[in-house]
Amino acid sequence: MQQWVHLNGQLVPKSEATLSIYDHGFLYGDGAFEGIRVYNRVIFQLEPHVRRLFRSAHALSIDLKTGPEQIQAAIVETVRANQLDSGYIRVSVSRGVGLGLDPAHLKSEPTVVISTEQLRLYTPEMYERGLDVITASTRVPPSVCIDPQIKSLGRYVNNIMAKMEANRVGAGEALMLNMDGYVAEATGDNLFLVQGGELITPPPSQGALPGITRQVVMDIAKETGIPCRQSVVTLYDVYNADEAFLTGTAAEVIAMVTCDGRRIGDGMPGPVTRRLIDAFREKTRTAGVPV
Repeated sequence: MQQWVHLNGQLVPKSEATLSIYDHGFLYGDGAFEGIRVYNRVIFQLEPHVRRLFRSAHALSIDLKTGPEQIQAAIVETVRANQLDSGYIRVSVSRGVGLGLDPAHLKSEPTVVISTEQLRLYTPEMYERGLDVITASTRVPPSVCIDPQIKSLGRYVNNIMAKMEANRVGAGEALMLNMDGYVAEATGDNLFLVQGGELITPPPSQGALPGITRQVVMDIAKETGIPCRQSVVTLYDVYNADEAFLTGTAAEVIAMVTCDGRRIGDGMPGPVTRRLIDAFREKTRTAGVPV
């Protein structure tokens, strides 16, 4: 079946979708992006994702020349064109085209690309068993240099390097620390600990992206009476948690059962984690924008 990409306002065949070699996203990582999930012809958390994309672009001083409603409509159009029942949507924007670091050299409007694909980070068995995680030596960039609330293209070089560290030792994921040695996030996910029946997650001020799935889990916790707070987290806290899990658009909600060789809790996905996994999966079936 022909696959389609939404490129700068037009649906084009995937095989014909091309970018300039001088696109600022390619040259300098000068842009922002979102990953969004489709479950059974329903786009999950579409509006929050698009709102965050526009906040990221605004913080980077990229004028997308269109509104959130138009981007949402283009995303829906792309999913329909590709007849995507369940899968992954990638929305990428860059400042535009032009050689040279100075944005004044740009000769075009921002580049906007919407594509769909299948993406699975972990096997079903890993969701049942939980992940073995390490702590990466690669740190998250300091918040005073680039705000972690901006989901920017260039920022993820550090995350990629940390993921490679995990791959080299056969770990499922890697935690990343900030420059003060506190836990910020995993390479592509947010971290939650369960301690005494309470959820604890690092705040953006410590280098954590305020993830969409992270917020969904926090909302579920509020709805179901599970206390939840944002707090500074140390590796000591991780090693001695009752339970731990990771959240992300691609990862969804997955238990973390060891960290740096230390067993977390009883070394199995715990009852609070399993409860939140079930509640999250139910959300994906009942909330979203139908296509």
